[in-house]
Parts: sequence; C-alpha cells; structure tokens
Amino acid sequence: MSSIILPGKRRGVRDKLSRLHWPLIILLTIIAGAGVITLYSVAEGNWQPWAMKHAIRFVLALGVLVGAAMIPIRYWMALAYPVYFAALLALLAVPFIGEINMGARRWIELGGLQFQPSEAMKIGLVLGLARYYHGLRAEQVSHLLYLIPPALMIGAPVALIFIQPDLGTALLLGATGAIIVFVAGLSWRIGFAGLLGGVAAAYGAYRFDILKEYQLRRITTFLDPERDPLGQGYHLLQSKTGIGSGGLTGKGFMEGTQAQLKFLPEMQTDFIFTVFGEEFGFVGALGLLLVYLAVIVTGLSIAMASKTHFARLATTGVVATFTLYVLINTGMVMGLAPVVGVPLPLVSYGGTVMLTIMGGFGIAMSAHVHRDQDMYRSGDSL
Repeated sequence: MSSIILPGKRRGVRDKLSRLHWPLIILLTIIAGAGVITLYSVAEGNWQPWAMKHAIRFVLALGVLVGAAMIPIRYWMALAYPVYFAALLALLAVPFIGEINMGARRWIELGGLQFQPSEAMKIGLVLGLARYYHGLRAEQVSHLLYLIPPALMIGAPVALIFIQPDLGTALLLGATGAIIVFVAGLSWRIGFAGLLGGVAAAYGAYRFDILKEYQLRRITTFLDPERDPLGQGYHLLQSKTGIGSGGLTGKGFMEGTQAQLKFLPEMQTDFIFTVFGEEFGFVGALGLLLVYLAVIVTGLSIAMASKTHFARLATTGVVATFTLYVLINTGMVMGLAPVVGVPLPLVSYGGTVMLTIMGGFGIAMSAHVHRDQDMYRSGDSL
C-alpha cells in the first residue's frame, strides 16, 4: 500500500522551535526534576552517583527530543520499517553477543557504550505498526488476513525479550502493540477474543512451567507477600510500609526512614516512587501522578489533533508506552501488581529508558510541529 505525501509549507528551524509544544516540555522537565531531588535524597544528600548524571542525561535527552521534533513526520514514516527491523536484528543478536547482568542477557556493548535493544524496539514497534496501519483501508483493519503481519510484528520481539529473560518489558511491549492495533480500528469482537487468548496463554505459561521459578515466585509473592516476610515478600512489604508511613504530607525531604536506613531495595530505580511517597506523602505522590496525567492528556490531545493516521497512531503508541510505565511501576511498589522491574519514567535512574521516552515524545512533538502536513492513505480521496 502506498501513500501520497503532500509536504505542505516548508518551515525554518526558528519557526519549528516556536511551534514546539512547550507546556509538554515543561511537564517532562518537572518530572525529571522530581527524579533529581529523589536521587539526591537516596544518595544521602550527594549529587553522586545518581542525581547529577540524571540531570545531565535529561538535558541531553531533551536535545534528542527537540532534534526528533525538527524532523518532518513524513520522514519518520519513511524510517518506520528500517527502525523496526534494525531493533529486531539487535534483539536477535542479544543471545549471541549480549552482556550478562544480574542473570539476564539484555545488553549489547559497542565501542564502550551499552544499549538495550528492547528499549529501541519500543520505538521501533510503535513506528512499524503505525506505518502498517497507515497503508490499510478501514475495512481491512479487522480482516483476519491483515492481522497476521501485526501479530508477527508484535509476537517476534515479545518472544525474544521474554527469553532474555525480561517478563516486564515483554508484557509492556505486547500491551503497547495491542493498544495500537485496537486504536487503529480493530473490531470489539476480535479484540475481546484476543483478550481471552491472552488470558489463556498466561494460564498456560503458569500451568506448564513456561515461566521461570523466580517469575512464579514474584506472582505468588504479589498475591500473598506476608507468606514470606523475610524472604520473597520483604521488598514489597518494605515498599508498602514506606508509602504508608509517609502519611498525608510526608516525613520531609531526606527524612524517610525506609530509604535512609536502607530497608528498600533498588531505591534509585524500581522503588524510587516509594522514596518519593515516604518523603512527600500522599499530597506529593498525588501531585507527581497528576503531572504524569497531564503529560498523558497532552500527548493524547496531540494525537487527536493529528491529520494523518500515521502521526495519530505513532503518538498514541508513545503515550501508551509512557502510561504503561507509570501504571506498572506505581502499581508494583504499592502492591497492586507483581514486581517486574519496570522503572518510573524520567524519575528512576537509567539513561536508556530516558532516551526511549524522550525520543518517543520527540516523534509525538514532530506530529505537533508538522501538523499541517498531509499524508493520505491509499484509497483516500484528495
């Protein structure tokens, strides 16, 4: 399926900068700022080893966002399949040349730099699916024949990430793909059947020992953390204690006992929301979640205002990934979801995830900056 692209008015760099969605940039900066002060607290009032690097990485990632926004959305559509297949090839290479860290082979090192192909796939899958559905007519979206390519596009990377093993990222990627397919116009009947199939697959993975032992323990611990309070349930119980002890307004900056006395695991990454909640209480935690909500609503407004199917789906996919990060991480530390090692976007320490999030929002920003550019799908009338 081909698309007719009308580039519209050519705009200079200054004009494009003025068209950036500055409120969205401010919201993202506020979230990153919350990450900096929390990482400063986790390090007992030191900028090293996390807070300063987090701030520098955000500035660099903000440059990536702006750079991606300067690229016309039609070029992102042209790059969609190459980006997807490059990420897929990198995932295929992980079992052979990947670095082992904490019992999992997820990283590839090139020239002294490490990157996680699964993070690149989060962008690649969003672009690839958006490009695919941009070329379909409305009546083809729910046709079983046309569901095979997206099923393979989602299933292949999910399987490769699952065997690394990285269950959390695999589930997040699969959920993002399902959301894009549904937003593209999938019928409710097929969507419901797919949901039932997913539930059956999850039960099969549990019933026939497809999941690894530690993954099964995470599920049973989530269901009953008091069953092993000094073992598998320790982390979750300490997290819930920390959030609960924060009360309404919190214990104060750098006054959280769970964090300062080192009762919490992975405070700079997976459980950083617990630290924030203990120190700033319900009011602070709710405020941070409202900023996240504002980012999500802003992203969806950009998607709805997009004139092209590709821009609309790509922006929706970016927002879906961001939303799932927030829901999984906050649900995990509050005992509402199993512990799966998903960081809190722009707050948890980690450069690869930050680059993925900011790069994704750069593509969404490109849709906003170039919103007067038309890309007609095959079969549309001019």
